[in-house]
Amino acid sequence: MYLTIEQIADYLDVPQAFIQNLIRDNRIRTIHDGKQYLINKSQFNTHFEQIEKYRAMIQDYFNEPLPDDPDIKDED
Repeated sequence: MYLTIEQIADYLDVPQAFIQNLIRDNRIRTIHDGKQYLINKSQFNTHFEQIEKYRAMIQDYFNEPLPDDPDIKDED
């Protein structure tokens, strides 16, 4: 499915200027129909998969219990 720059920006929750910079830098594939750029939505599937992996990794890190401090039982 092909979407416009505005629709992709809403889909990715980023500013339109960011998408335009990616197009200008040839970092995403586009089709220009003479009036507007069209972007294939499926090329962002990997992006969302990586975000989910990162979220899971961060959640695992925060769920890991803190190790015991060796100085806690050190009474003078």
